[in-house]
Amino acid sequence: MKIMSYCNYIEQMTGDKKELHKNYHDNYYGFPIHDDNELFGRLVLEINQAGLSWETILKKETSFRKAYSNFNIHKVAAYTEADRERLLADVGIIRNKLKVNAAIENAKTIVALQKEFGSFGKWLEHNHPRTKEEWVKLFKKTFIFTGGEIVNEFLMSIGYLPGAHSETCPVHTTILKQKPMWTKLK
Repeated sequence: MKIMSYCNYIEQMTGDKKELHKNYHDNYYGFPIHDDNELFGRLVLEINQAGLSWETILKKETSFRKAYSNFNIHKVAAYTEADRERLLADVGIIRNKLKVNAAIENAKTIVALQKEFGSFGKWLEHNHPRTKEEWVKLFKKTFIFTGGEIVNEFLMSIGYLPGAHSETCPVHTTILKQKPMWTKLK
């Protein structure tokens, strides 16, 4: 059975659903991200997608940004029990205790990585290249709530693993011009 690419799947959508997915596909998915807070934000979104549709997450992205201090790693790492309770009561996001805790604990981990490597992005670069399986092992050792699909989608969505777009997709060519990490060898 052949799996349909995200690129082709979007073309079959209509209306608001298509517009929502097309914006993400055309402007964000697979594009290299160099800002640590945006990298963290993408990780938070991918973790929250587990067990849900990506469409649900895209619809709630603005609420996630607001709830998680615009994905400011240092602010999220300093969240208190009151912040956890606030997040668990926020109907604009996914109110799952494991996912909320993962965001806060992973922010703390990223702060430590920033101290050691200079940035989250530099930590990712330091560990590149790796196979998907090697990345999954590293993420499971380093972060919480980061299984195979979450790690794969996170790394594809930020340009570290290939496969975000089919080679015939015009966005693929645009991304190649930005030299994503999956095109570079150490």
